[in-house]
Amino acid sequence: MITINLNKMESALEQVRKSFPKLRPTDAAHLTTAIVLAGRHAKAVHNDRTYSWPEDFESLTQALLPEILEINESGEGSSSRKSKTVEEEPIVILVDLVPNVEAAERQLEGRDDLLALLSDACQEGLEFNMQAHDVGWQWALDRVNWSTLSGRDLKRRVKIKTVFGGGASGVEVGKSGTVRKRSAKTK
Repeated sequence: MITINLNKMESALEQVRKSFPKLRPTDAAHLTTAIVLAGRHAKAVHNDRTYSWPEDFESLTQALLPEILEINESGEGSSSRKSKTVEEEPIVILVDLVPNVEAAERQLEGRDDLLALLSDACQEGLEFNMQAHDVGWQWALDRVNWSTLSGRDLKRRVKIKTVFGGGASGVEVGKSGTVRKRSAKTK
């Protein structure tokens, strides 16, 4: 498994050079850029439909909206004063991510040798070390105003969480250390 830090290109380049020691430095950098692009622009998979970043952002939010409204409707029964003052845990909706191999392949267009190495890296498995803002989907979904989209006030807090799958895993690295994100395999 190759560990790629989406926030530190030098670290990602080191990992690629360790995995493919015979690569020339420029080719290793080119391959690293493609793999980082595959992670940063990962595709979202929700309800058996794939969404590309950033073109399909509105489509994914519209697909998530009925689920959020259903969660909101299920929580309307609690109207006691005590339950409103207690901070409730948000309901988490998981959105699967898969590396955007097509974007990586476009980056390496015309370099069959590097495309073969990209395929090998994907077969071996990729682990992305990241912060929440490194992946486009998580960054954007954290900023959606679901009340405005639904046209009503939401009574339940909802958190959209992206999780890598499809031969890749994600590890969220933050100021307080490393927090492992579940991969799709553990569901």
